[in-house]
Amino acid sequence: MARANISFSYLTKIQPLHLIGIGGIGVSAIARLLLANNLKISGCDVRRSSITDALENEGVQVFIGHSKEHLRGAGAVIYSSAILKDNEEMLEATNLGIPLIHRSQVLGALLDMKRGIGVSGTNGKGTVSALIAFLLDSAGQSPSYAIGAIVNDFGTNAKWQAGEYLVAEVDESDGSFVNTRPSIFVINNLEADHLNYYKDLDGLLFAFSKYLQEASGQTIFANFDDPNVRKVLSRCQAKTVWFGTKAGADYRLLDLVTMGTSSRFRVLARGKDMGQFELSLPGRHNAMNGLAALSVVLEEGVDVERCRHALRVFRGLKNRLTLENVGEAVVAKDYISHPTGIRSTIEALKGLGKGRVVCVFKPYRFTMINYLQNEYREAFRDAGLVIITEIFDAGEPPIPGIDAKFLVSKVAESGVETLFVPDMEEIPKELMRFYQRGDIFVFFGGDDLFQVAETFKKLLLKEGG
Repeated sequence: MARANISFSYLTKIQPLHLIGIGGIGVSAIARLLLANNLKISGCDVRRSSITDALENEGVQVFIGHSKEHLRGAGAVIYSSAILKDNEEMLEATNLGIPLIHRSQVLGALLDMKRGIGVSGTNGKGTVSALIAFLLDSAGQSPSYAIGAIVNDFGTNAKWQAGEYLVAEVDESDGSFVNTRPSIFVINNLEADHLNYYKDLDGLLFAFSKYLQEASGQTIFANFDDPNVRKVLSRCQAKTVWFGTKAGADYRLLDLVTMGTSSRFRVLARGKDMGQFELSLPGRHNAMNGLAALSVVLEEGVDVERCRHALRVFRGLKNRLTLENVGEAVVAKDYISHPTGIRSTIEALKGLGKGRVVCVFKPYRFTMINYLQNEYREAFRDAGLVIITEIFDAGEPPIPGIDAKFLVSKVAESGVETLFVPDMEEIPKELMRFYQRGDIFVFFGGDDLFQVAETFKKLLLKEGG
């Protein structure tokens, strides 16, 4: 995807703006930032949700369903890659000559208004971007932010504030990250993902390499431990700040200790010992997320003691490894489908030192299962039990031989007991059938699977779990 530049002044001239899919986490963030800048906006979504209700309370006209009538008086239509080209409103905008603007182009225009900090990468970008925003906010910087999840400490995913920074999660899933040029660009890690768009890992790496070759005016913060990140930066001429665990990183994580629901580590900043930090999130992967955020804000001159306190009290993101004690069990939710993220979460949950980790997984996209089938086998190896339900295909055409039953057989190759439960409503009963005191149940998926988790919690309490 070639960069398509627009400016905020252009958006101001062509308002009112209509946002399709305004209930989505990414589009709703854009809506909140536009509204805060006094632009006239409206939006629509296929169903009512807590996000659409909140936006209505904030003063946005929200339509439920799609209709040509929603475009009456609109100066432009903003959409995301989740909106199909044959959407009724997209077609009508084309027929009427109303400009169609991708969500990422608007984000790019907003980032240009501030000292933009964009965070990208396969895993952890939501946590890193939220941590950067929280650290800056705790230091009195009043940053604006647009995060791909609800930040528990803020109670929202986006807000425009008076400070000089705008922190944003920059999405690489559809190549649209090229529409942004933040002053600071963070690459957390790069692995095969979003294979409906990139086809393979080489396609993803090529897109980042090309983007970074034109990054002369940006400062890049990059994971020194990740060979793919080092590869895409090999021809980058921009200033690069490295973070990681290995010698050679500018910001180095040492002496990591995981302690139940938190982690403790020491940081060397360009050879200077910054002392110990405690992060209120479990697992090695979250410690690395914390290091990434620290490297950015410390380079920006934020006081280290403020950072130390903020990391200790940060409460994470909604449904991103959220934990709840339910009787003698723990129920966790994690909005993740990539095998590396799954493996990291299971490792973090085992670190709680309680019972088995029992996983419930709703797979995402045939392309992911096909390309990463062996990685999924390894991801669940340390689980005590795995239940897999039907694939959410996201509109992809089926791949012969690649389905949920195939994935069940692949995961079972690791030796872990693996069951196929196609009907999600049957999952709570199946889990109760295998329940042991002290079990840690983790649900990997989206909102529909998280509703199953809520039903299971009620069943646990009823049965005296």
